[in-house]
Amino acid sequence: MYGDWFKIMNNAVPLFTSSISAGFPSPADDYIEQRLNLNDLLIPHKEATFFLRVQGDSMIGQGIHHGDLLIVDRSLNTASKKIIIAVLDGELLVKQLYIQKNKVFLLAANPNYKTIAITSEQNFQIWGVVTAVIHSF
Repeated sequence: MYGDWFKIMNNAVPLFTSSISAGFPSPADDYIEQRLNLNDLLIPHKEATFFLRVQGDSMIGQGIHHGDLLIVDRSLNTASKKIIIAVLDGELLVKQLYIQKNKVFLLAANPNYKTIAITSEQNFQIWGVVTAVIHSF
């Protein structure tokens, strides 16, 4: 399932010196600036990083789509407005953390989903901070 992705992640790939134009085409440079290892770019804390596949569309407004691969870092500090992976009453969720006046909320990025207010009666844990999302077109 992740075979091709892990092959790319474990090998350095070329990084060209020219940027890609999203408007009018520009001539490409004929040389490579350096080799780019996606591990170095996307996984600064290897021992604390894990991957999760997204199911559902509650975070589509943040560019997180059904089937996307999330890169999650457990070593990062959580803060309000960060996108996190949480466990709420045994259910694994990806949501935006929002803290206001010592109250914790989990926000969806889709108006079809309600904000979740965390109460002291609930079993709530934060597993990590989402640092990147990978999806195919």
